[in-house]
Amino acid sequence: MSETANPTGGPAEGGGSHNEQVRVQHVSARVPERVSRGAFSTGAIVMTGGTEFILDFIQNLSTPPSVTARIVMPHATLPQFIEALRKNLDIYRQRFGEPPALPASPAPARQPTAQEIYDELKLADDLLAGAYANGVMIGHTPSEFKFDFLTNLFPTSAVSSRVFMSVPQVPRLLQSLQSTFQQFQQRVQQQQREAQQRQNPPPDPDSGTL
Repeated sequence: MSETANPTGGPAEGGGSHNEQVRVQHVSARVPERVSRGAFSTGAIVMTGGTEFILDFIQNLSTPPSVTARIVMPHATLPQFIEALRKNLDIYRQRFGEPPALPASPAPARQPTAQEIYDELKLADDLLAGAYANGVMIGHTPSEFKFDFLTNLFPTSAVSSRVFMSVPQVPRLLQSLQSTFQQFQQRVQQQQREAQQRQNPPPDPDSGTL
């Protein structure tokens, strides 16, 4: 049995099969058969859009590497995901100890651009539009984490995408989410300062009254 967290990070329990409904506290979510088996990921790319974040879960086991799941998440949902993941990792540490660390990779001579990265990735046509998610439930076993991305829409919530990651990958995912959200906040704050300066320009030092 795995510990799970709802979009605001509260602990609960969950599990199931292709026709299941996963439940977290007073929330239930239908799991369509097409997403019940999930996709395995060995890493993730987190990008910022105008109104959403894009989470591309990558699998490096094949050649070329491929995007196995694409999640489109509103800006307001990402900090909830970060907090839920942080709490779930704390629960994991309490039960099983510190997650195993990944071997250090040599730093590239030059950081590739986003275009260069995606030139090397296989992205299937049916993943281009992504799966919308405004909530997430997180479960774990001693060896892997399960992410059920939710569409909390009327009349019932549903799992729009299910992703599995090995435990050593999860702290790195949390770091990527935190870093991307911090950069987004800094950008918003800068835009707000610039807008305020346009509305209230400083006085012209050369002007004066007679």
